[in-house]
Formats: sequence, structure tokens, C-alpha cells
Amino acid sequence: MKPNPARRISDPTTEDTLTYQIGDKLYINLTDRCTLSCQFCPKHNQSTEVKGHELFLSQRPDVSEIIDLIGDPQDFSEIVFCGYGEPTLRLKPLLQIAQYVKARNGKVRLNTDGLANRFHKRDVIPELASCIDSLSISLNAQNEEIYQQHCKPALSESYNAVLMFIEQAVPHFDEVAVSAIDGLAGVDIDACRELVEQRGATFKRRILDQVG
Repeated sequence: MKPNPARRISDPTTEDTLTYQIGDKLYINLTDRCTLSCQFCPKHNQSTEVKGHELFLSQRPDVSEIIDLIGDPQDFSEIVFCGYGEPTLRLKPLLQIAQYVKARNGKVRLNTDGLANRFHKRDVIPELASCIDSLSISLNAQNEEIYQQHCKPALSESYNAVLMFIEQAVPHFDEVAVSAIDGLAGVDIDACRELVEQRGATFKRRILDQVG
């Protein structure tokens, strides 16, 4: 499997954006890799920019680079792992950075596709829960057919893996929010909400083309 890298649309001389701030939250851009090729993701639509931040990565950052940019985590309401790839694909660096934040009384949220267990072929939830406060998980479909249509997973059984991840994660985190995008063809928001709430998580309705 070779996930498609993001394409830089802006000036190729621009330095990589490893962290970026939106409001009072600091976001960490840890990787450009992903096992999904979501057709609604800006990077698959000739854009690697979110709210004025260019998120193309020419290389994957070291832990020390990210930590230097975070500084004092208490300067922010939350440190969020959310860039243009799936953060859990770099599990060890993610955990090291999150441990740094928690050791300094910061709050950590992970935005994820919910496929960490499927990718790593083991249950990584306890490791994540040791240093991450809350999860935001993308579901984006009420069944496997619609999920395949919009997310195009590289790993088999991905949809069921996301549902299982949600259910298993709920007891371990302060908050587990699960989203679906209103406006995607065939996506039944009410059915997505029911699936999420059945598993004890909080449902979040997102709007198509509203990023960040």
C-alpha cells in the first residue's frame, strides 16, 4: 500500500508548517500519509491549505521539532493532532509528543479516521488513552457501501474496524466525538447519528466543504 501524498499547490519554496494555530488551539501536522483517499478531502482536490495554513509536508517531522514549536502547552486550550494525514500512522512520535504535553498539564485531542487498530493489527487504544484526553473520529457513512464510495480505504474491512474502534474507545476517553458530513451523496446523517449514539459516543454533524 502506498498512500497518495499531498500535492503542493502553492509556492514550493514555502517552509513546512509543522504546527498551526486556529483560535486558541494548536494543531500538529504530523504526517501526510493516510490509508484513505477521501474524495471530499481538500488534498485530493488540488489544495493543501486550511484556513490560510499550507499543510504540505516535504518530510515527516521529528518529535523534537514539534516539541520545540509547542513550547508551553498551557498557552493553548488544546493541542490537537490534525494535519493532512492520519496521525496514528506515526504512533510512536504521536505518543511521545502527547506525553510531553500531558506532563506539562496540557490537554490533548486526536483527530483520527478510527483505523489505528486495523493498521497496527493490535489494540492501541490503551496506549492512546494514557496520554490523550479526547478523540474526534471520522465515520462519514451509515454503511460500508457509502464508506467505500467516499473514503476509498486501502485496508479491507475498514468500515467495520471504525465502528469497533468507536465502541472500544468510549470507556477510555473523556470525550469521543464521531462525525459525518452533511452534503455527501448518499450519506444519511440521522442513520450515522444512530450508529454513533448506539455505541455511546457523541455525534457531530459536519458540513461539506467547511474545513478546519
